[in-house]
Amino acid sequence: MTRTLDQDLVRALEAVSFPTLGHYLEHGFADHGIRAQVASVKVVGRAVTLKLPSPDAIAVNRALAELVDGDVLVIDMNGDHAHAPVGAVTACAALVAGAKAIVVDGVVTDVLELRATGLPVFARGTSLLTTKRLDAGDAIFGEPVLCGGVFVQPGDLVLADDNGVLFLDAGTAAEVIDKALASDRAEPTLLARLRAGEPLREVLSFAASGEHPRN
Repeated sequence: MTRTLDQDLVRALEAVSFPTLGHYLEHGFADHGIRAQVASVKVVGRAVTLKLPSPDAIAVNRALAELVDGDVLVIDMNGDHAHAPVGAVTACAALVAGAKAIVVDGVVTDVLELRATGLPVFARGTSLLTTKRLDAGDAIFGEPVLCGGVFVQPGDLVLADDNGVLFLDAGTAAEVIDKALASDRAEPTLLARLRAGEPLREVLSFAASGEHPRN
């Protein structure tokens, strides 16, 4: 897994509105059930993956110990949407390690404490039921996982905000970022024309083209 990201690309992705990327991409978007549990966040980071066939807290702790600055821990709960692998201590440990966020295809706990840490956490919801100190030995770290219906490779880009989560490789991001930024730059003029009362037919595009005005 590469731990290095092109910083020019990262800065461009931090500047773009993530929904704009939805005009140019069709794949990589996590199921809408995975939502921000900490509001008003925007994340650009690098995927570090963990699959938990058992609700094993020890495996999560081991994964946390591997995190470095810029990582996003992506946890595949193997269909378990009952046990929460992330709570106050987990989030604090990830934050101290320099992680950008945690994404769980499942539930989390300690939601008030998570919000207090400020670490962006994305999940399907919350639960009182948590993982246990099992040390089951069946966890898989640093291999491709399934998260929100998307196959995520270690080292993939993770883009996430209050609208949702997108996983993509750096090459795909580089192919669309200039078009997306140009669309963002055009939006204020488009909105101003609409607010000025110009006819919709003159402002909005009704024909298929390579350009997509913002929604």
